[in-house]
Amino acid sequence: MKSATKPQGYPPVSCKEVAFVGRSNVGKSSMINAILGRKLLAKTSGRPGKTQLINFFRVGVKDDAQEQKGELSFVDLPGYGYAKVNLQEKESWRRMIQAYLAGRPQLLGVLLLVDIRHKLDFKDELMQQMLQEQKIPYLVVATKSDKLGVSKVASICKKNFPFAVVPFSSKSKKGVSKVLEWINEL
Repeated sequence: MKSATKPQGYPPVSCKEVAFVGRSNVGKSSMINAILGRKLLAKTSGRPGKTQLINFFRVGVKDDAQEQKGELSFVDLPGYGYAKVNLQEKESWRRMIQAYLAGRPQLLGVLLLVDIRHKLDFKDELMQQMLQEQKIPYLVVATKSDKLGVSKVASICKKNFPFAVVPFSSKSKKGVSKVLEWINEL
């Protein structure tokens, strides 16, 4: 639909939004593509920091009979953490994310993406705390589960995360149905 850096550039939509947030290169854009069954809708890269704007995608919502029943927006936020950009650029992304999360009345909930192979770091914990303080519903999704053996996913989740997470793979589509169920419940 549109890309923006500031609230005045956000699209004036009346439908609710679900935002995707997480560290740089955790798989936010890949997750959007996997959920929507599209390969190149949200641009992806192996280089951290590819998403540098807030990207809005309009999504048609269908009922069980595949009848159109409304619209929703998916919002791809820039990553936080490691990216090969200067500190000033990282700081502008941080402010961009905070402004969006704090001031968007259409925001229905947030998918907080973490890499299943790594424990939460302080930036993930800060994001989780901010979402809790602002009373924004969120779901923690552990991406890149295809990089582990199937038998290891549950034990790694238990070891790396002190709370329930949804294991997810953009490649195998594992976790897509659970994420869609959560969005539908919202």
